[in-house]
Amino acid sequence: MLKGNFAIVIPAYNEERTILDIVERSLKQCKKVIVVDDGSSDGTISELEGLPIDLIKNKINQGKAASLWNGFQLALKSKIDFIITLDGDAQHAPEDIGLLIDDRAKYKNHIIIGARLADKGSIPAKRYYANKIANFWIAWASGYPISDSQSGFRLYPVNLFNNLKISTSKNSSFVFESEVIIKAAKAGIYSHAVTIPAIYRDDARPSHFQGVRDITLITLMVGRSLISRGMYPQGLYRAVIKPAVLNLFK
Repeated sequence: MLKGNFAIVIPAYNEERTILDIVERSLKQCKKVIVVDDGSSDGTISELEGLPIDLIKNKINQGKAASLWNGFQLALKSKIDFIITLDGDAQHAPEDIGLLIDDRAKYKNHIIIGARLADKGSIPAKRYYANKIANFWIAWASGYPISDSQSGFRLYPVNLFNNLKISTSKNSSFVFESEVIIKAAKAGIYSHAVTIPAIYRDDARPSHFQGVRDITLITLMVGRSLISRGMYPQGLYRAVIKPAVLNLFK
């Protein structure tokens, strides 16, 4: 059992192949595990019967954004210091939570993200390049370089949620985690990346992430943010131009 006053939130939608394994392994890391079932039509809920977890059941599919938000609200009712999120499709190893917590010692009030893109050979090419495109836009809008903006394996400090206003509509499903990074940066809360393996199990269901559609929605969200700030040239300089120049002199 890991040290620290925290909760684990796992959004799940049709994860009957992997959810039991992930939740059982998560319970070895933390006593407080919250699973949000997003209206699954398979046996996801039955796989969790008898486990000592908090289970939120969305009657209909609301999308990942709403599922995460509902899990956060329940977690925040407890006196915790941070929240860990990981996906129910086994792309993230609960045993790696300690890596995020260790990094929190240095970056206590920031978001810690488990970054997979260093493990390029293990990631489907379309997913890899879609993530790289998203990283560019989100880094620009946030004003600093970002290694893996699409990873759902994160540590969130509870102070992030003070007065946080963000869309949780179904269209925001895969926009939510990107928008959190941008809005957090505006509040002076930044993210830091910790390298983790990229895990794609053969028995996992196909990804709910739809590259073209979801990257388009993310880009539109970022575009609105940039336009509202006069295209934020300072962010482009700090996130893209300055790092590129520094790399030339390494």
